[in-house]
Amino acid sequence: MNSEDPTDEAQRGARFMRALLADLAALEKMLDGPLIERGVRRIGAEQELFLIDRFGRPARLAERMLSEISDPRFVHELALFNLEANLSPQRMGPNALSRMEAELRELNQKAREAAARLNAGVVLTGILPTLRQDDLSLESIVPKARYLRMNDALKSLRGDDFRFSIQGIDRLDVRHENVMLESCTASFQVHFQCAPEEFVELYNVAQAISGPLLAACVNSPLVLGKRLWEETRLALFEGAVDARPEAHQARGQAPRVRFGDDWLQRSVMEIFREDVSRYRTLLSIEADPDPLQEIAAGRPPALNALKLHNGTVFRWNRACYGVDGNLAHLRIEHRSLPAGPTSIDQMANAAFFFGLMSGLSREIDDVRREFNFADVKRNFIAAARDGLKSQQTWAGQRSVAAPELILKTLLPLAERGLASHSVAPQEIERYLGVIEQRVGNQQTGARWLLNSHAQLHAVRSQDERLRALTLEAKRLSETEAPVHTWPLAQPLPKEAWRDSHRTVAQIMAIDLFCVRREDALQLAASVMEWHHLRHLPVEDQHGALIGIITQRALLKRIARGEGFDGVTVGDLMRANPIVVAPEMSTQDAIKILRDARIGCLPVVRNGRLLGMLNAQDVIDVGARVLEQALSDHDP
Repeated sequence: MNSEDPTDEAQRGARFMRALLADLAALEKMLDGPLIERGVRRIGAEQELFLIDRFGRPARLAERMLSEISDPRFVHELALFNLEANLSPQRMGPNALSRMEAELRELNQKAREAAARLNAGVVLTGILPTLRQDDLSLESIVPKARYLRMNDALKSLRGDDFRFSIQGIDRLDVRHENVMLESCTASFQVHFQCAPEEFVELYNVAQAISGPLLAACVNSPLVLGKRLWEETRLALFEGAVDARPEAHQARGQAPRVRFGDDWLQRSVMEIFREDVSRYRTLLSIEADPDPLQEIAAGRPPALNALKLHNGTVFRWNRACYGVDGNLAHLRIEHRSLPAGPTSIDQMANAAFFFGLMSGLSREIDDVRREFNFADVKRNFIAAARDGLKSQQTWAGQRSVAAPELILKTLLPLAERGLASHSVAPQEIERYLGVIEQRVGNQQTGARWLLNSHAQLHAVRSQDERLRALTLEAKRLSETEAPVHTWPLAQPLPKEAWRDSHRTVAQIMAIDLFCVRREDALQLAASVMEWHHLRHLPVEDQHGALIGIITQRALLKRIARGEGFDGVTVGDLMRANPIVVAPEMSTQDAIKILRDARIGCLPVVRNGRLLGMLNAQDVIDVGARVLEQALSDHDP
């Protein structure tokens, strides 16, 4: 908790706001001057990744990894199971993409080798399938003051837990007490440098291409075991840092994560001014030297206050300011591309983005005259939901299937855009060819995950299915074969299944039927008969467990000749049942079931029901243990 004196905090916030406004004034003054670089096109990227243990679950190893790697290009992300690697900027030209790929492969290999020395691994994916809500406590946050202050600030603005829902094939209803849901997401962020006078045009181009670009690159369909959007990162990230109190949501205030609501019109200053006007500062630093004095001395100011605030507003196309040597620069950071599945897939995604940026800006003078912004935004949301199955509207034309638009219109456009920067034909063919084959095969990373998940339907344990997906994605990504060539995931080998039955959380049932104290007992009896249940949990209106209805209690009532008329669940339920935590070992839970002579254990966290461990689940595990033991000793 932040114990700083409120007066000191307010004074520091006021100083920071003055510094932020000074930075805005300085940037506006610089836009027409010589301190911002022009006439150069540079590209770059940031690689985010997940760290896993040998079982495929998130591993809190970021601190040890950074020490093991010892490379300044690697930095912390929010969680201890994430890392980020920053690629060197490349001047757009004949070999820029191949140089970028070589460095990306080098960085990912460094991470893999360091992880292996720690008996761990690296996975390139938009959302790690094996993440559980228990992994998202503040025990997993990187212990840096900046992250802890950001968590406190977002919670203070929100005034309550973070709550949101995402509807896909399944439905995810989230109530979470901290900002750690943000750490569920990993991206491959690409950067495109541009001069101030071309920024508006190129930023609008980035908005226009975002939908169909994303449709070809989706890789994040599974969250906390639920099958949701093909690129669920967008919805999850928006909910994870949505600091708006209910009153602000009701009047339509935009969240901190957003696509935008209209075209940029005149200057990059529109973005920075709106973000300062609309969003409260979350973090603060002491002021730099007066930025206007720096400009007068012929030096580009750092504008650290502006950069800090800009880093807490998450536009999917973000305007960025940076300084390299004696010159500052502006760039567009495109943030919607997911991490993975491989280095070559990510480079293909980046090349597609760079090619479309160059191609569309050369062939259409002003996208605002050819595209309707509402269509552009709709394209983006449709791509996130449905990937290659989405419909896209291009340049005011009729709606067209994403694969048709990509193959017939956008890949040739991207090819012309890359060629205009003298990118070698073999590089264009290499990277855009991956996109062409991925779209032609209809196998994005998201499709591979969902189709593999469906193929594993016979695997009863959800934990075992998700571990199989994660470990197979790790193995296949290390081959650097692009995802459109991957075979679907297979079940874990027999010797590995035990690792999916070590804790209660791994084998508990989570698709539960529940009743309330005031419900008619006849309803409880009917639900138990319809769904062949021996135990039925009783919750209050807040989802807290308050009791259990058992089949045995119902049968005793029937045997006594007592009916159900006028009887409520509360009249028969067993209050204050024995409960366990999700991290309890299966062995300890079995002992409780045996010693207490009961048939089920509710699994509870902070009073809320998470799942149920039934004796039948334990019997199934025991049967598999016996089967494996006999198999191991079979001559």
